[in-house]
Amino acid sequence: MSDPIRFLVSFGQAVSTMALYNEGHPARERAVDRSYQCLRDLQQNDPTPRFSFLGEETIYHDTALRELGDWEWGTRLAQAGVQRMELDSNVTRDQYEEFLEEMMARITLSFIDSAESRPNRPTGIKVGSLGIRGETREIQETLETAVPVATISYSLGEEIESIQSMHREVMERGKLPLAEAEAVVRSLSMAMHGDQAMILPLLQLRDFDEYTTTHSLNVSVLVMALAEYLELAPQDVRTFGVAGLLHDLGKVKIPQEILNKPGKLTDEERQIMQNHPVDGAKLIIESGRRLDLAAAVAHEHHIMINGHGYPTRHYPRECHKASNLVHVCDVYDALRTKRPYRDSWESERVLGYIEERTGTEFEPAAASAFVKMMRKVEGGIQLSAIAATNGAAAPTSAANGATPAPQAPAPKPAGQP
Repeated sequence: MSDPIRFLVSFGQAVSTMALYNEGHPARERAVDRSYQCLRDLQQNDPTPRFSFLGEETIYHDTALRELGDWEWGTRLAQAGVQRMELDSNVTRDQYEEFLEEMMARITLSFIDSAESRPNRPTGIKVGSLGIRGETREIQETLETAVPVATISYSLGEEIESIQSMHREVMERGKLPLAEAEAVVRSLSMAMHGDQAMILPLLQLRDFDEYTTTHSLNVSVLVMALAEYLELAPQDVRTFGVAGLLHDLGKVKIPQEILNKPGKLTDEERQIMQNHPVDGAKLIIESGRRLDLAAAVAHEHHIMINGHGYPTRHYPRECHKASNLVHVCDVYDALRTKRPYRDSWESERVLGYIEERTGTEFEPAAASAFVKMMRKVEGGIQLSAIAATNGAAAPTSAANGATPAPQAPAPKPAGQP
């Protein structure tokens, strides 16, 4: 058993024991001593361990602890509002015991106001809701600053930086930081519900090199809105949101000169472009996370209901429901965005295109619901542009649209980028 797992197991045992015995009881003291010693053992090699709790997923720094797949405390902590936990090297045994008492209170009385216990928390132990990359240092230190309510000036700046950082890590290390993806989806969900009526905080493209970033965020927002419109369970809505966020992950492997090419692609370039669903699915599966649904969506989001599209399937089968929803959201956002090889389409023109191809390209229930939803929430679409980020170029590249169409009346065939 590794030190991180040994510590978490001892943590759960200590909290359980503290719920059974009063302060000073020998069993309680032994449990706290044992857990504190496990913490010190862990800190021999990692002075400031950090854990994230995403329900059934427990993450140590950026590594999923798959051995703890059935560890109930991860779900309990997440439900009590403890999605992240960091422990500094200077934590004393008494401070750790106070921390365990607070965790016991949160878990057994999850309605407790966390603000009441915050001033008493020992220095060096930080817990709270999951943040995202690109946070200010002050937010990282407290880890409990409330997520801002969406307003008309909501820019998604931190979410943009998080996606760019996530794509860069995939390109450089071949590793998908699940915690960041989950945090972005959570933040997008809160932005969507910042008012009495649902709003869709969509980004407008400022530069072609930022296409992958804006498109990933927009598709995640659109597919979560569509899943809610279809009255799916909240957990499914978030899971679909992650799948939408990662659907084009394979495009990190495509050279920028192909992604941004204004003219017609050669056969070789088109093949490289059409490899991105398979590449994305592989990147997600090889990350070691339990993201089977996101991998399936990455693989299927360019497959049409009539069997056309790509990649080619070896035998007929239906795509996953999430893939059908992401497909229509993907096409909508792609056609609404100006690209090097065509101008953007007006929303109503895109919705007409979706209606026209319902039953051939798009699954009827998904397409019909999407069109109805977009016409219903048209006044709630909040468009904002990506703000400049210290002059730094986005680490991700632009991408040709999902099922892009030229300015001529007839769209290009499905396989044409």
